[in-house]
Amino acid sequence: MLTKKQKNLLLFINKKLRSSGVSPSYEEMKASLNLKSKSGIHRLISALEERGFIKRLAHKARALEVIKLPETASANDIYNSFSPSVIRGGLDDNNSVDTNNVPVLGDIAAGTPIEAIQNEVTRIPLPSNIEKNGEFFGLKVSGDSMIEAGINDGDTVIIKKTDTAENGKIVVALIDDHEAMLKRLRRKGKTVALESANRNYETKIFGPDRVKVQGVLVSLYRNFH
Repeated sequence: MLTKKQKNLLLFINKKLRSSGVSPSYEEMKASLNLKSKSGIHRLISALEERGFIKRLAHKARALEVIKLPETASANDIYNSFSPSVIRGGLDDNNSVDTNNVPVLGDIAAGTPIEAIQNEVTRIPLPSNIEKNGEFFGLKVSGDSMIEAGINDGDTVIIKKTDTAENGKIVVALIDDHEAMLKRLRRKGKTVALESANRNYETKIFGPDRVKVQGVLVSLYRNFH
């Protein structure tokens, strides 16, 4: 059983590693927990290491690896770099949306052929909380590979077209100019990792020339019927 400070530090380290691939500094950890000295951080890290939650990497100064997360950590704690802007009951609720429409280009799941999402199947209103600078399109989510990021089977995700994305963003990635996937993007050295938000799915690793970003997730619709 972890103390509150131990758990908060572990989740902070995990979030930093997932977003940037780099361990937070002791100053960043100290600030995140509002502690006055680094000695308190040292004690917390030692306690987490003794309990098997983290491991110090010998070949790098200050490098930490998260081995496991507490069972009490929620999916929101773990995958908190995206909080879906959900329009509940969305497609039937005209009061919560703008008059701008975006095309829905079909379903997306792991390994969807790109041909399957290039034809418009319907149009939906662009949520009113989205800045209108840029092009947008929608995709119907098929499957449960992103459920721990709050993206469910049957949701319609709103994607902003772009060919670049920050580390840790959820993107539509095109693999080998043929397959499209909705995954979390993680660049590691000369490789690109596409992560599912579901522990039952393995991370897929590719060379950088095999992956092209098609857009970044900005919002989603969820219908409750």
